[in-house]
Parts: sequence; C-alpha cells; structure tokens
Amino acid sequence: MKAAATRVPVLMYHRVGQAANEWEAKYCVGPERFASHMWALKRRGMHACSVEDFVAWLDSQRGLPDGSFVLTFDDGFLDVYQHAYPILLELGWPATVFLVSSLVGREDEWCRSENPGGHTYPLMGRVQIDEMMRNGFSFHSHSRSHSDLTNLPHDTLAEELAGSRRELEDLLGCAVPFFAYPYGRHNANVLAMTRAAGYQAAFSVQPGFNRHDVDRYRIRRLDVFGTDTARALLRKVSFGTNDGSMRHLIRYYVDRVAVRMGVAKEPR
Repeated sequence: MKAAATRVPVLMYHRVGQAANEWEAKYCVGPERFASHMWALKRRGMHACSVEDFVAWLDSQRGLPDGSFVLTFDDGFLDVYQHAYPILLELGWPATVFLVSSLVGREDEWCRSENPGGHTYPLMGRVQIDEMMRNGFSFHSHSRSHSDLTNLPHDTLAEELAGSRRELEDLLGCAVPFFAYPYGRHNANVLAMTRAAGYQAAFSVQPGFNRHDVDRYRIRRLDVFGTDTARALLRKVSFGTNDGSMRHLIRYYVDRVAVRMGVAKEPR
C-alpha cells in the first residue's frame, strides 16, 4: 500500500491550445505538451484526485495516498474540452474547472483589453459541461465576470461571489462550494465575503504545497506555464514552486547544504 499523503499540490492550467503571441504563451499550454505533462506525472507515480476528496482530506475526513495532486483549469476554455479532456479520460483522472458564470458558452471578454493581440477565445457551453460532469469532472465558481474583486464596491463584490454561485448551481443542478479568485487577487474583505457567500474553500495563486493547516480560503496552487517542459513540471511538483528551472533546483540544493553545514538558517 502507498503511504498516506502529507502534502498535496494543486496544479493550475488555463488554455490548452495554440498561443497566438508571447502574452498568450504564458498561460496557454500546447496540446502535445499538456499530454507530456500528464504522462510524466503518471510515470512519476502521481495521480489526480477530485477537488472534493482533496478538501475532505484537508478536513481529515478521508485519506489520500502519497502522490495525489489536484488538477484545476481556470476560466473554462473550450479548448480544455477539446484537448485536455480526452487525455484525462484516457488516464481516468478527474479535474475541476472554475467557470465565469455570466460568460458560459461565450468568450473570455476580460481578455479583449488585456491581450496585446486583442484575441478572445471561446468558453465551454452547457453541452460540454454536461458531458464532462457525467465523466467525473466538477465545475465551480470563478466569479460572474472575471473582475479584480479587490477593486469592487461592496454590493458588486457580493453579486460577483453569491451571484456566480447561484447562477452555476442553477446551471449545474448541484452545489457549488468552491471558488477561485480571478487573477488570484484577494484581500481580507474579499476573503470575508467569499466565506459569507457560502463557499467552503477558495483557491489562490500562491505557490506551495497544501498541508492540513492551510487556510481554506487561501489554498495554494502551482502555475503551469506554456513554456514548462514535462521535466520542469516535475520539478515544480517536487519542490512546491512556480520556478521549474534547473537553476532553481541547483540553488535549492546549495541552500540545503548551507543549512546542514550551519552557515545558513532553515527557511521559514
């Protein structure tokens, strides 16, 4: 039997498709590269678990075997259905998609002004979501409009949080207890209102591993970039960092040697 997990990484993807420019390349992973990521994790002996099982593990309501990780996709791009979903079906791995509730079946309108090329991309609609749900995927909230929540007045913020949860529960026909902050941006007020909106946990973009003591409204995730090779991804999940470079790996081991020799302090 595998040992019990003591820490669980959560991976964060966005698009899985072809990037049209350098700006897109950071958060758009090519289909072949995504496949190489998943098969590399499998060969490492890792396996995806559902977000529901993960949160139950955080609350000590169930165990998870060592090597467990959570796979998340922000925004709900259609190309996740087209390119990532078939690979995950083959592996038998679940994943969670965080949806922008007012834009389901439309396009990523928030990128129209952010993308230097002005490109927007289609988001999943009801047909794709229903099929993926039947095959073990779960869908949760990424707000109503993908706004920076820290800049919103009280009533608008409340609607972005509670309104999105309400819309998605109507669409999905099931509870929506989890949230991912757009852009990862949050503050004390956003955290308090996320809790007040009825969410049981929320996902940030702070890198690192998740252990039982992690703040349920600041769950950590590792960013997966379009430039990450499979080896870089394995280094990320090994060390709980967004920097999967060999330089970072060498620096890590140099620092560990310095700690053991007593010439440096253990990082906090």
